[in-house]
Amino acid sequence: VKMHGLGNDFIIIEDHEAQKIASIKDFTIAACDRHFGVGGDGVILILPSQKADIRMRIFNSDGSEAEMCGNGIRCLAKYVYERGIIPDPIFTVETKAGIIVPEITLEDERVKSIRVDMGQPYLESEKIPVDLKKERIIQEPIEVLGNTFYFTAVSMGNPHAVIFEIPDQWQTYGETIEKHPLFPRKTNVEFVRCLSSNQAEVKVWERGAGPTLACGTGACAVLVAGVLNQKLSPKAEIKLPGGSLTIEWSTENQHVYMEGPAQEVFNAELSEEVYESWMLHRE
Repeated sequence: VKMHGLGNDFIIIEDHEAQKIASIKDFTIAACDRHFGVGGDGVILILPSQKADIRMRIFNSDGSEAEMCGNGIRCLAKYVYERGIIPDPIFTVETKAGIIVPEITLEDERVKSIRVDMGQPYLESEKIPVDLKKERIIQEPIEVLGNTFYFTAVSMGNPHAVIFEIPDQWQTYGETIEKHPLFPRKTNVEFVRCLSSNQAEVKVWERGAGPTLACGTGACAVLVAGVLNQKLSPKAEIKLPGGSLTIEWSTENQHVYMEGPAQEVFNAELSEEVYESWMLHRE
């Protein structure tokens, strides 16, 4: 099944189908190719869990496995609820970033939006991780390609470097910052323009995928970084190229909440001939 959250698109595969795949990494690279494959920013596997109601594994288009994905988990939530895999509108999902709790909002018995408790952000440099001997990284200078930017580091289970400016060549800078030695597990990069205290515009360079139309964990990181830098209120609209998400950082429990849509585009059966050719050309 092909789904997207604000244009951040994924190939969704259930456990019984995933078991047929010889190499998840090779399959993901081939399937996400927009010319010779299905096309997508990543592949999501829906698996059984011993810790939660369901388990999610997500692989970026380069074949690397991510800890979490905000847009991806909304797609998963819509998928499992509408198919009756999970009958309750509030449930738990096991991810590599921990247990995440989505909540389905219905309108006329259809999924209108999904609000997700993303948990507390990690702000300690060693947990993000950032290779700097500081407890928190707020407006830290980083030099790339002859220019200096100031970033605030936040982890929502995966690392983010938030920069409060959008340079003309943001994609070039994003690709370089992603692989900067300061980030031992690489990093997502968000370039931000604050329009007001409750609205921000964001360009996303996603680790392992490149420029994407949206990033749910990135939107959460932007809100947290905005509050830390006194640029955003604890609840704000984060405007991404593919649409907007409402993000709130609760002052009560310090959890970050993300709310937004997810859509199913199509479902299909993969050609056996194509799949076999992908596996034959494994490196």
